[in-house]
Amino acid sequence: MNPSYPSNLTSEQWKLLSGLIPKPKTGGRKRRVDMQAIVNAILYILCAGCAWRMLPNDFPKWKTVYHYFRQWRKDGTWQEMHERLRLWVRVSQNREASPSEAIMDSQSIETATMVSKEVGYDSGELLHKYFVV
Repeated sequence: MNPSYPSNLTSEQWKLLSGLIPKPKTGGRKRRVDMQAIVNAILYILCAGCAWRMLPNDFPKWKTVYHYFRQWRKDGTWQEMHERLRLWVRVSQNREASPSEAIMDSQSIETATMVSKEVGYDSGELLHKYFVV
């Protein structure tokens, strides 16, 4: 197993997720890669924000890790893992499994200081210009 990184799953978290890992396809070669190392490598990439090719050498090969990430993203496995961990965190913090409320916030910021305010199209402005509303 690779050295401990802050992004690695705990043994409790791995027990929670290991049942979600799709079984290997029948026929062909046997799966030789450690699936916990694959998940830890994906979490390392997500937490570190680095490129796949910059994955440390103590993880499986980056192409293998990326293959599983892509496959799990397409088939919904990654979403299921996320949901299972989210529920685990909420329950471990003595909170309801599902939130009862949500807060949405937005912030408007000026994206470029050199752009004129007249750039862009606002259909509402057109209505006010030609019709008295």
